[in-house]
Amino acid sequence: MKKIVLVLSLAIISIACKSQNETVVLNNKIPVAQDNPKLIIGIVVDQMRYDYLTRFYNKYSEGGFKRLMREGFNCKNNHYNYVPTFTGPGHASIYTGTTPKYHGIIANSWYDKELKDYVYCAGDSTVNSIGTESKAGKMSPHRMTTTTFADENRLFTQMQGKTIGIAIKDRGAILPAGHTANMAFWFQGKDEGHWITSSFYTETLPDWVKQFNASNKAASYLTTWDTFYDIDSYTESGPDLNTFEGGFKGKDTATFPYDLKALSKDNKGYDILKATPQGNALTTDFAIAAINGEQLGQDAITDVLTISYSSTDYVGHNFGVNSKEIQDTYIRLDKDLERLFNVLDTQVGKNAYTVFLTADHAAVDVPSYLKSTGIPAGYVDNDMYKERLNDFMVKTYQASDLIENVSNFQIFLNKDKIDLLGLDIAHVQERIAQELIQYPHIYKVYTSSQLTASNYVDGIENLLEKGYNQKRSGDVLVVYDPAFISYSKTGSTHGSGLNYDTHVPLLFYGKGIIKGSTLQRTEIVDIAPTMSALLGISFPNGSIGMPLEFVLKN
Repeated sequence: MKKIVLVLSLAIISIACKSQNETVVLNNKIPVAQDNPKLIIGIVVDQMRYDYLTRFYNKYSEGGFKRLMREGFNCKNNHYNYVPTFTGPGHASIYTGTTPKYHGIIANSWYDKELKDYVYCAGDSTVNSIGTESKAGKMSPHRMTTTTFADENRLFTQMQGKTIGIAIKDRGAILPAGHTANMAFWFQGKDEGHWITSSFYTETLPDWVKQFNASNKAASYLTTWDTFYDIDSYTESGPDLNTFEGGFKGKDTATFPYDLKALSKDNKGYDILKATPQGNALTTDFAIAAINGEQLGQDAITDVLTISYSSTDYVGHNFGVNSKEIQDTYIRLDKDLERLFNVLDTQVGKNAYTVFLTADHAAVDVPSYLKSTGIPAGYVDNDMYKERLNDFMVKTYQASDLIENVSNFQIFLNKDKIDLLGLDIAHVQERIAQELIQYPHIYKVYTSSQLTASNYVDGIENLLEKGYNQKRSGDVLVVYDPAFISYSKTGSTHGSGLNYDTHVPLLFYGKGIIKGSTLQRTEIVDIAPTMSALLGISFPNGSIGMPLEFVLKN
């Protein structure tokens, strides 16, 4: 009798342990969590402010943004925790769970102190273009120094879980997918209109990509861009005709409608699609083709699909955040999201995938518009500042070549020349900071000596420190006054540590995610460890974020 009880007890314990761990061995190869999603879809909307969710809410369908907000978890107070807020650093930070201080992507392009030249965040001269004869495919993630959660999933699954990255912009596809991605694809416009990749991933395009390119899908979007709904109903944005928007070459006013086929001749051919909602629709088409072509989410091993909607950024830069064009772009993106989710429901299973949606940065209202409403705002003349600073250096040090480069709100000093003159680098940095702080609309100036010697816990100083990479960043960092930018008088831009650039959406939805919302502050670096926790895998190796336990069911 005791033996029977003992056997029964062991059986119960065994069942309980299996229930707690919820793992099975697939094909006698790797352990797979039974409750893990089959597919993680990370969606980054380039240049999306949080208030686009609320401002355009009544124009959205039930199946796009509203589906994520109502059925998923909405982090309403989500921010970037560093500057500069650019596309390259943003995408890298979302997926690595860390900041430029550690992952090394300090801007889209930056001045390399060793090469004495600019480098591009995804540029790689050692690889070849695949799918194009141009240099547009010579790209890889080699400048990103840490792993993404997609990398960690690949490692955990013994490289059996797939990772595919997709975006109009190369950096929007490459950096999220990480170092171990099976594929990353981006759009080559101009006279081609094709999706391409690099030899970092493959020596030839997959058949499904060749078929997609051969379908001339891009050409089908060279139609007329008009508002989805009656333009008079777009009361959530400013007047269509105003002085705060850029527009397209070949059209006198930045007003609807836009004949894209006719305008493409003066706007670099298929590149015009990048700056219209048609670019997002094309991205969605390609993402759906990837789900089918790569058989994503078709087994128990979790795959990762990263999608970046780049066209929202181009539209924002061109027309501004208060334009009819930006409102229509988001209304149409909402329809594309609904279309994507419907495919995922059918192809992967409604409760078998997990989505997060966020942005790589937000954007400022057009300063000339803000100024017209009485809000302090304006523009910084960088050329004038450079000339004034050069005069100061000549007067102070009798040398005009102590400054090697000025870019990305940073000043790089010629350390060889400073050493030759017997000057103290920290003293030169401090003198420049004291000079710059006197210039109009310069809000704050910090030196690399300050940032590396101090531990700031809050404020803009903390954001600068988290964005400062000792090996790659400059010697002096400059912060402009709020709503002052170095940009054209039309359109919006980004890059600061102020709320209009840092406050972005963060929505979670699907398998393993509870329904709810919070106004508790979350940060962009929390996304990657949250996804890692959901999957039960290692955090990215440089991650500094915290898993958002309150969004996870278990």
